[in-house]
Amino acid sequence: MIKVLFICHGNICRSTMAQSIFTHMVKQKGLEDVFEIDSAATSREEIGNGPHYGTVRKLQQVGIPIIPHRARQMTKKDYEYYDYLIGMDTANIRNMNTIAGGDKDGKIYKMLSFAGSGRDVADPWYTGDFDATYRDVVEGLTAFLEQVL
Repeated sequence: MIKVLFICHGNICRSTMAQSIFTHMVKQKGLEDVFEIDSAATSREEIGNGPHYGTVRKLQQVGIPIIPHRARQMTKKDYEYYDYLIGMDTANIRNMNTIAGGDKDGKIYKMLSFAGSGRDVADPWYTGDFDATYRDVVEGLTAFLEQVL
């Protein structure tokens, strides 16, 4: 079982989008038994809240089911448990390292690094552009899935 945790600041926009898209991709390939997929936040601001309406709307537009989820904060135990902890931007990576007490096992990655890019995934909380975020997430997830398999 490959355990993957997607992480962003609040766990209502980008990481929940990645969780739903990756779950959909895995199901389409018949690999549900290979992956365990979840998402979390680096902050406590949105704890308990569901996915942002912009994320829900974008996934509905492209026909991807939204995974029922309530925002939660990443923990040090998450670092120990998951094989891949994938953050959406440079600030997320810094905060993930702080929560984990460093990345001694080399499990923390930035999403678009799998696609050979150092770019951050656009944060629609600030940009309002869920289309750009969707494109970034799909680009990163497609490359991640290819590398993992």
